[in-house]
Amino acid sequence: MSEKKSPEHVSGPVLVRHEGDAPREKSACGWRDRLISHEDAALAPAAWAHAVDIEEAKLHYHERATELYYVLEGGGSIELDGVEHAISKGSLVHIPPGVVHGARGRMRVLVVGIPDIANDDYFEAP
Repeated sequence: MSEKKSPEHVSGPVLVRHEGDAPREKSACGWRDRLISHEDAALAPAAWAHAVDIEEAKLHYHERATELYYVLEGGGSIELDGVEHAISKGSLVHIPPGVVHGARGRMRVLVVGIPDIANDDYFEAP
């Protein structure tokens, strides 16, 4: 039998947060639960994650962040640089910096921002 070895290097602190324990706030896209966010900056997470209840998000873009949207519940559409795409439970959307985007419909989406989801990187579309 092989013996389990402990890792020689631990890359950093770990974080376990349950949805009901995350701070909840109104955002430009709807209501969001900040699962990993600015209050966790001292842990140097590789990305931030919010669970967002989308309610007719405003068209916007980010100069720094790449976003991944994963639809957990519901559906609707997302506009990406003027092109509308249908999305529903199980859809994944990759949104690079500079892409004007906004979701429509009623859905719960896991939004992962790389490197973050920061207020100073949110710009409404002209």
